[in-house]
This record gives sequence, C-alpha cells and structure tokens, in this order.
Amino acid sequence: MFGYLRISIRVRVLSVRVRISNLFLFNTHSGILLLRFGFRFGFFGSGSDATSDIGEVESLKKPFTPPKEVHVQVLHSMPPQKIEIFKSMEDWAEHNLLPHLKDVEKSWQPQDFLPDPASDGFEDQVKELRERARELPDDYFVVLVGDMITEEALPTYQTMLNTLDGVRDETGASPTSWAVWTRAWTAEENRHGDLLNKYLYLSGRVDMRQIEKTIQYLIGSGMDPRTENNPYLGFIYTSFQERATFVSHGNTARQAKEHGDLKLAQICGTIAADEKRHETAYTKIVEKLLEIDPDGTVVAFADMMRKKISMPAHLMYDGRDDKLFDNFSSVAQRLGVYTAKDYADILEFLVGRWKIESLSGLSGEGNKAQEYLCGLTPRIRRLDERAQARAKKGPKIPFSWIHDREVQL
Repeated sequence: MFGYLRISIRVRVLSVRVRISNLFLFNTHSGILLLRFGFRFGFFGSGSDATSDIGEVESLKKPFTPPKEVHVQVLHSMPPQKIEIFKSMEDWAEHNLLPHLKDVEKSWQPQDFLPDPASDGFEDQVKELRERARELPDDYFVVLVGDMITEEALPTYQTMLNTLDGVRDETGASPTSWAVWTRAWTAEENRHGDLLNKYLYLSGRVDMRQIEKTIQYLIGSGMDPRTENNPYLGFIYTSFQERATFVSHGNTARQAKEHGDLKLAQICGTIAADEKRHETAYTKIVEKLLEIDPDGTVVAFADMMRKKISMPAHLMYDGRDDKLFDNFSSVAQRLGVYTAKDYADILEFLVGRWKIESLSGLSGEGNKAQEYLCGLTPRIRRLDERAQARAKKGPKIPFSWIHDREVQL
C-alpha cells in the first residue's frame, strides 16, 4: 500500500496552510516550512484497509493562542466498518458498564470531608485543618497541587472521550449507553477536583491564584493522548490512566497518614477508590474488545504503548515555568507518588488482566504486537534501573504554587 503526496499551499505573511494527504505532513515553525513523515499503516490486522487521516493543519496567526499547542495529530484511524462493533456493544455497555456508576443520592460529596461553613464551629474546624496542614512538607504540596490541577482539567477529558468515533455523545444529552457513561463518569470525577481545590484553599499553604492560572492554562491547551478518534486506543488509554490516578492518589493518602493528617489521607483514599472503580469499568471494555476483535485490539494496545502513555496534564503551564509538568513529575518520582516503576507495574497488570500472552489465532501483525507487549515490562524495568543508577541529585527550584518556595527535584 502506498500513500501519495497532494499539496495545496496558500501563502500569507509568515503563514502557510497545507492540505495533508496520507504521506507527508507540512507545517511551519518560526516561518520555516517543516516536512514530517505522516503515513501510518493500517493497524487492525491483515485484511483491513485502515489508514490514518491527518487533517488540515493551520499555522495562521490567531487572535489567541494557548502557550502549549499540538500541531501534528492523526485523525480517525479506525476503519469506518469498525464503528458497527461499538454499536453492537450498546446492550453490553448498559449491563456491564453502567452498573459501575453510583447513585448520586448514595455518593459522597466534597462537603462530607470539609468544614461546614453554616456551622458555629466552622472557624475552629478550619483552624484544625490548617494546623494539620502545617505538618506537611512543601514537596508533598507540590505533588498534591499537581494532582488537583490534573483533576480540575476534567472538561478536557470529557472532550477527549467525545472525540471517539462510535461512542461519542452526539447531542450532549444522548440516551446511548456510551454517552450516559461519559456524562456520569464526568459527574463523578468532578467531585475530585472540587474536594482537593477546597482543601488546598483552606490549608493556607499554597498560592491559589497561581494554581488557578495553571488550571486555566491547562484547560485552554487541552491534551494530546494520541488516541486518533479511535475508541480502541481511547479505552486502552483510559484503562491505563485510571489505574495511574488510583496509584497516585493512593500514595498521597499513604503519605498524608505518615505525616499525621488523617483527614487528608481519607480524602485522597476516597478519590483513589473512585479511580479504581472507574479503572474496572474501562478495563472491562478492552476485555470485551479482545473477545470480539482480538487482533485489532492487541495491535491497538501495542500502538499505544509504542507511543507511550502521556499523562493528562502534560501541557501544564503556570505562566512562568515551561518545564512545569516535568518538574512536577520529578518531585512525584522522588517522593514515590507516581514513578517509572508504577508505569511498568500498570503495564504488567494490564497485560495480565487482559491475558495478552494467551491470545491465539492472531495475524502476523497481531503476533508481533503480542510479542512486543509481553516483552515490554522487563525492558522498561531495565531502562529504569539504569536511569536510576545514573541519576544525580536534582537541583532545588521554586514552584509558584507554593509561593516560590524551593523544592528539590
């Protein structure tokens, strides 16, 4: 299969608009025309004619531009005929996905864990919260703030789910099982950022304005999970990410307890339990896809892992630090909140949960994907061990979230 080059260029001052075909991608950067290889082979097994469609990319000057933009994106990589698979799963989703949602009347709410502003003892409750928060170190707050900001970018994650072909909410109030899940999942997740935000506000330990700026920047920039409007890729991504957030919130809960803040430990542990429940739902979807279309699903899994799972807040920015996400991640790694080892553990868990090693009857491409996935965890662990052996003590840098106090990376 060969792609072909089809170009139409319209030049303006310091701007180029290019229509992209399957083979090459043109773009501009600082007034320079860039060429990037953009053809991708179909990855749903032999016999499919899947090709990735790279849409029109513009670099025309805009009246508003987010500080971090993604200029190269693959669109609609799932063959149209695969959409029928997800339509046929509607009934399955109703009976296997929606039961993982909780009745609102039986759900916890942020106020269950916070001082009651209507009570006579509100000021004393806030004082107690602040006294407990004083015992928490600055580096812990950096990680807690980073986790909260990630949760607060929820509009982006709902948007991401609604980019997926075959499962998106077409109207904003669609009655399909997929759409009901997306809206209700979002509603449950919304409590996480609300709760952490209010806790941090009351703690008196952080610069809320800088945090609020970071949230606005992040939502404005979006995210690039490289899921290509493809629900195979999308649900593999969400399975991985829900487990990652379960691990991260679980570790902040453990460390809060170690520092003596049992209420904060309860907050983080409660959020972690939600993430675990959501992880179970998303992994069930992929499990079902492996039953229906093992070849296409295992190849999609390998594709996501080759691209590496990007964290949802990877475009994080506070108006000052261009490497804010990397620096936040370094602190999380050093504290053991979310580490390269956790990444490998999650991959190992999913490979085992989905029984990748025992899949049979795969195409040549499927067999290669299976072999790659089964050998990837040991490889990641070896690379991490070498990196840790070479790692030097990180420098101390200021974080705007904590009033520019310095924290070691």
